[in-house]
Amino acid sequence: MIDLHTHSLFSDGELTPAELARRFEVAGYGTVAITDHADQSNIDLIIPRLVAFCEENNRLKGICVIPGIELTHVRPEVIPALVSRSRKLGARLVVVHGETIVEPVAPGTNRMAIESSVDILAHPGLITEEEVLLAKEHSVYLELTSRKGHCLTNGHVARLAQKIGAPMILNSDTHAPGDIWPAARLHEIVLAAGLTEGDYHTVMRNAESIIKRGGI
Repeated sequence: MIDLHTHSLFSDGELTPAELARRFEVAGYGTVAITDHADQSNIDLIIPRLVAFCEENNRLKGICVIPGIELTHVRPEVIPALVSRSRKLGARLVVVHGETIVEPVAPGTNRMAIESSVDILAHPGLITEEEVLLAKEHSVYLELTSRKGHCLTNGHVARLAQKIGAPMILNSDTHAPGDIWPAARLHEIVLAAGLTEGDYHTVMRNAESIIKRGGI
């Protein structure tokens, strides 16, 4: 199993990267991405440290850890430059903190993230049909999440993505040990969003597609 949206103590998570990886491994996962929150002030501090950790970890047998970043609460107009900067710093996965209904994310964030061709638009809230169509055109994956609060709009996201044919992905947005959803129960999140077991398998394959696309 794969989770491509988690946080360590490099941002607001509770665990070191090593413990985060170990807990996911015990929960039944084979791959996890660490995507700590970042903006202009800390992006150059977080990414190189995650890259170094992942390189060392992945030389050992065990869970594969991917260095990523989640651009969070940045103004929409600076997203394109930060996406480019993130990739140059070594982030193999770029996530943008979408317009969740439980936080005051700047309007226009969803659209700019999609137009910037990020890998994943996290918890996109009440995303519009036009934005979902753009996500399909730009091959941006829309996140379904098990995270408290953010998950309230999973059904809305799933309905529009299924209608238009935009790709979806399932992540935990883990910040603490209790956020790690057991791999054997991941299908429950997809079913709760109004999708089917078949859709669940498609969503799981989408995570593999992101990894292959990034050459990870």
